[in-house]
Amino acid sequence: MISALAPAKVNLCLHVGPVRADGYHPLASLVAFADVGDVVTVEPADRLSLTVNGPFGAGLDGEGDNLILRALRALGQATGSGEPPLKVTLDKRLPIAAGMGGGSSDAGAALRLARTALDLDIDDAALETVAAVIGADGPMCLRARTAWAEGIGGDLSDAVWMPPLHAVLVNPGVACSTGAVYRAYDVRPVGAPDRPADPADVSPTGVIRWLAAQRNDLEAPALTVAPAVAEALADLAACPWVGLVRMSGSGATVFALFDTARDADEATRALQARHAGWWVARTVLGDQRP
Repeated sequence: MISALAPAKVNLCLHVGPVRADGYHPLASLVAFADVGDVVTVEPADRLSLTVNGPFGAGLDGEGDNLILRALRALGQATGSGEPPLKVTLDKRLPIAAGMGGGSSDAGAALRLARTALDLDIDDAALETVAAVIGADGPMCLRARTAWAEGIGGDLSDAVWMPPLHAVLVNPGVACSTGAVYRAYDVRPVGAPDRPADPADVSPTGVIRWLAAQRNDLEAPALTVAPAVAEALADLAACPWVGLVRMSGSGATVFALFDTARDADEATRALQARHAGWWVARTVLGDQRP
């Protein structure tokens, strides 16, 4: 039996262009990974199976084609080894439909674990091709490295200059449909998939200041879909010594960045005391490569 963290994905900025003729939106997003997330465990078995538990496990009950299963079946096809004979357990610790790439990260962790558990002869590049079967976030979440994602999300370039950043993640207990947010955005698209030049000052303070000049083009439309996000943003913005507050991805999770661990710790305790029904997590953002 072996286990791995499936880290939460955080879009530090997300610049989105108008929808293309093929239905996709071009984007440029700087993505980092948290040291919190779901936990995936695999062990040898007679056949492929998936059990889901954990604080948010009930939200996946009855899902017959979980991204983990899709990814592992694609792995069997790619290697010619057939459906992987593994018992997979997902400890679902991240909220559902929260804009943190939970399903894609779960699948990425499962692919890495399956390669090890079954001693499969498949390199990282080929494994990324398999991960792409589940969508544009698949290869990115398999890597779990801080990177720019461009095109429709699959064109990746590592951001090796990015320092670890102290952060607090907050989800106000609501789901936010990605499709609904994009439809709201398409009513009046205002962004462009522009990638800014990397910051000259790559200290944590310098990077936070540089990020503050960027944006998440889906934040405003998400507020029309899930108004509770606005309260989470406001409460984070009111925390002492906060450097930046922004929504991640298509919501509903928001994040705050701090210069110091102490400031992030104090904000976490205050938010947990005020909002017992919210998911609040203290984290460090950066690379979470296995």
